Amino acid sequence: MERLNREPDVSVRIGPIVLPNPVGVASGTFGYGQEYKELVDIDSLGALYTKAVSVEPKAGNKPPRLVETPSGLINSIGLANPGLHAFLDEKIPYLQSLRCPVLVNVVGEAESEYATIVEEIEERIGPFREGSKGPVDGYELNLSCPNVEKGGLAFGTEPELVERITRKVRELTRRALVVKLSPNVTDIARIAQAAEAGKADAISCINTVVGMAIDVKTCKPLIARGIGGLSGPAIKPIGVACVWKAARAVRIPVIGLGGIGCAEDALEYLLAGASAIQVGTALFSNPRAPQEILAGIKAWMRERRVEKLSDIPSLLRFPA
Repeated sequence: MERLNREPDVSVRIGPIVLPNPVGVASGTFGYGQEYKELVDIDSLGALYTKAVSVEPKAGNKPPRLVETPSGLINSIGLANPGLHAFLDEKIPYLQSLRCPVLVNVVGEAESEYATIVEEIEERIGPFREGSKGPVDGYELNLSCPNVEKGGLAFGTEPELVERITRKVRELTRRALVVKLSPNVTDIARIAQAAEAGKADAISCINTVVGMAIDVKTCKPLIARGIGGLSGPAIKPIGVACVWKAARAVRIPVIGLGGIGCAEDALEYLLAGASAIQVGTALFSNPRAPQEILAGIKAWMRERRVEKLSDIPSLLRFPA
């Protein structure tokens, strides 16, 4: 087969914005960008999904809160972050200097907190203007947080809550709106449909899988809190399956993440129906993983004469 001579089109539209390429960095693994600026060209990213922002500062959970497991990493950081006001005063000026799209990951312990965060960011940075680059280009709603008003149940497990929170935030902004889904649900397709009904521009899946590790010598959990979120290669098959289910259930783009460390991993997600992907745990061992993955995706597309990234899902074939 003759190779594609020209550069393939790897751009991705998410609502009102266009990502220059599909490879972003997952929230919680890349800070707010400044932490990696000496290591990689941040502007070469498809998108930067920031570390979480909550209304009040969070110190996070007590250590130990990270432990390596076979083919994975369990974390129980506890969404540690400086809080909304510190984000506005200390992080927005740096984000303004970036050319790559920036989506702020938003967390809350009550429904109203999601709206509060987005409303205050919108007031600080001003209204969205089509085609212009601001410090914030969109939001990623992390609905895997415990709902303190409902006894700790995660928002993202109930379709009605997902739709209601998404709709409330949609009324506050014209910027790109992504809803991040948890795999710890019975039917992720229903949750994806609820986000779409709430007028999300895209969904991202998956968040970490609940995991636990125990030291058999001391008979103590290796994470102080006991359980945490498992990420890394071990969860990739779960993530690919969730993307496949979600992409078949909605018309909006699906952003895949979970265990992506190389171009082949990313291509599995794209073949399953993802429009874009995020790299997370792999960044801890290889900060340049996003750039290497993008190069591998382009090479694969040229080899198979695939002109547009959006054509990749149609190449998936099941055995006869």
